Amino acid sequence: SRIVRINTDGTRDTSFNTGTGFDNWVNTVALQADGKVLVGGYFTSFNGTSRSRLVRLSPDGALDASFVQTGSGFDDSVSEILVLPDGDIYVGGRFTSYGGTTSGRIARLNADGTLDPGFVVSAGFNSDVNALGLQPDGKLVVGGGFSTYNGVSCGQVTRLNPDGTR
Repeated sequence: SRIVRINTDGTRDTSFNTGTGFDNWVNTVALQADGKVLVGGYFTSFNGTSRSRLVRLSPDGALDASFVQTGSGFDDSVSEILVLPDGDIYVGGRFTSYGGTTSGRIARLNADGTLDPGFVVSAGFNSDVNALGLQPDGKLVVGGGFSTYNGVSCGQVTRLNPDGTR
């Protein structure tokens, strides 16, 4: 299934049942305040249901169908997930689009999985995003293999405003 939950004593938590699970690699996991689990990676399905590289699981391991996958989802792998205090989600990786919308290896999703149109990245990063961190002022620190953001040199670490500007 490519994912398990471990009890505090180190044993497998059998109440977290993902069935057959994912059809390919899992790269990142993020826990939401409500106990739901966001999972990102290379996979394109979960338990035979098409889900392109990002899913949300219920606390028992079942697919959370209320988490919307826009269109065909991400066009390449998800490497990092960051859940914000308000429930919105930043996603980074190798992808260049989400549901057909250009997203330049980073996207901000609403809590239900839909793309946040207020986060505009234009061309975005020129290579993979592998790390995301939230500063107390709401700005996003991004790290990865990139050297530019929207065509401007930035090294491999940069900071973005909540609207996607630098």
